[in-house]
Amino acid sequence: MNKTALLLLALLSTPALAEEVGEVSTTFKLLSPNDKVVVEAFDDPSVEGVACYVSRAKTGGYKGAVGLAKDPSRFSVACRQVGAIRFRGPLPAQQQVFKEGASFVFKHVRVVRIVDVKRNVLTYLTYSDKLIDGSPDNAITAVAVLDQKIPMQK
Repeated sequence: MNKTALLLLALLSTPALAEEVGEVSTTFKLLSPNDKVVVEAFDDPSVEGVACYVSRAKTGGYKGAVGLAKDPSRFSVACRQVGAIRFRGPLPAQQQVFKEGASFVFKHVRVVRIVDVKRNVLTYLTYSDKLIDGSPDNAITAVAVLDQKIPMQK
């Protein structure tokens, strides 16, 4: 395989980057940033026409201001068809499509795409993990693909 193909493969398997859509404050803090709920959006890196929105709690205060706070494991995900669905290639049965830090080093918010082959549906599961113990808190959403068969890796 040539270098260009390897680079393209690496880019396609990299989790998406999110952009902040908005936020609301949940706790007022006089001299430091407020606690808040943030809404971020990202496009599925392997499926054109599918966008996901993740809402999650972000801790404010002085630790939050300098990036040392541990954010709570409370979040939601909603993925929707936002255009014509086009697959950039065959999909694995399960693939991480989003990852973002939720603490200084050891905790992450993740979104994993799981293909429901029988129903021809893309499901997206969000959860958090930590180096020692993760959280059972999670959320799920699904996007039905009605006009074509989802191409699967063998």
